[in-house]
Amino acid sequence: MVQDIRIESYTYPLPEDRIARYPLAQRDDSKLLVYTKDTSWAPEDAKFRDIAHYLPQNSIVIFNETKVVPARMPFRKDTGAMIEVFCLEPLEPVDYQLNFASTASCSWKVIVGNLKRWKGGRIKLYYEKDGPKSQLFDEMSLEAELLERDGETSIVRFYWKGGYSFSQVLENCGHIPIPPYLGREPEPIDLERYQTWYARLEGSVAAPTAGLHFTQKELDAIDAKGVARANLCLHVGAGTFLPVKSETIGGHTMHSEPFSVSRSLIELLSLKGDRPLTAVGTTSTRCLESLYFIGVHCIERGNPGVVEQWEPYRDEGYSYSLGESMEAILAYMDREQLDSLAARTRIIIVPGYQYRVVDRLVTNFHQPQSTLLLLVAALVGERWHDIYSHALNSGYRFLSYGDSSLLQKI
Repeated sequence: MVQDIRIESYTYPLPEDRIARYPLAQRDDSKLLVYTKDTSWAPEDAKFRDIAHYLPQNSIVIFNETKVVPARMPFRKDTGAMIEVFCLEPLEPVDYQLNFASTASCSWKVIVGNLKRWKGGRIKLYYEKDGPKSQLFDEMSLEAELLERDGETSIVRFYWKGGYSFSQVLENCGHIPIPPYLGREPEPIDLERYQTWYARLEGSVAAPTAGLHFTQKELDAIDAKGVARANLCLHVGAGTFLPVKSETIGGHTMHSEPFSVSRSLIELLSLKGDRPLTAVGTTSTRCLESLYFIGVHCIERGNPGVVEQWEPYRDEGYSYSLGESMEAILAYMDREQLDSLAARTRIIIVPGYQYRVVDRLVTNFHQPQSTLLLLVAALVGERWHDIYSHALNSGYRFLSYGDSSLLQKI
């Protein structure tokens, strides 16, 4: 059973000096390790700026257009105790766009730093009184109230004045939540570079880092080659940073993430046929593969539902084609008169998983013993060892601000 996979089998030595602490000066100056049938299933070194050259003509590339929000906010109690509130997911209003448009109050699921010092009541935003935004902070009078505790997360309601949207509140009061393994606090460079060039829809608390390498030049080159481009939106949660602590992957609980896709993307997938599809990032991959099971839900249950963690591995398997699955989603959207589909997924992709949508993957190099490394291993099999060894021996930079790879399904 896939749940019996031992996480210790998916590790490798990652020296501290190979973790990219900062981005390169130019996004597309990063290296690109290409591992495809066209390279005779051997790692080939390239530059990311040449990625269009390695994409098949008449193929499809899918991007995640989610936008990272400055989700970390410092507060201070009257006693002087510092409390950090890390926003994870909107609760009231639950819709991201409506929540970000709120102008006086909203509530979120959060992680609270120094929670033991916060028993209840409202606390005020902390800022330096002589800072350049002092007057703005005074106008906002941002406060947070602890409503409920639920294990590792809490529910907090924010209150503010001045008629500002919550999006403006976050932009002015929050900090970009860069990954903890960078070992530093956010800096001004992260405001621009921990964000994809094409980010559009606010909601993520972690960047879909495979897309950080793209500039408009790469997008134009992809278009010029006749490769179809399409977007989806999966808001990346803080769970993407969580390590696997159990000995077997069956003991790890995947976090739930919301996603939305347009009708045009479902139509494109319904007609995919043999056209190779490249997903930019593991987030795009999880969304695209989840869509197959959303279609299965529509066939078997009549509605999308939530894609659960171990659903892809049921004993009886799945006999539906991708086309049948997508047609079921389209029929559901017709019945409900929807132009876009919103759903949630907890899918985990590990060795033994059958990819049904994604043929190629653009992705960075991931942490040892992580679910993201397991996703890569599910795509390329045991050859992930050779790929990562080559990257280590060839000077590639690792993790969020590191170099990239283009991998083809074995």
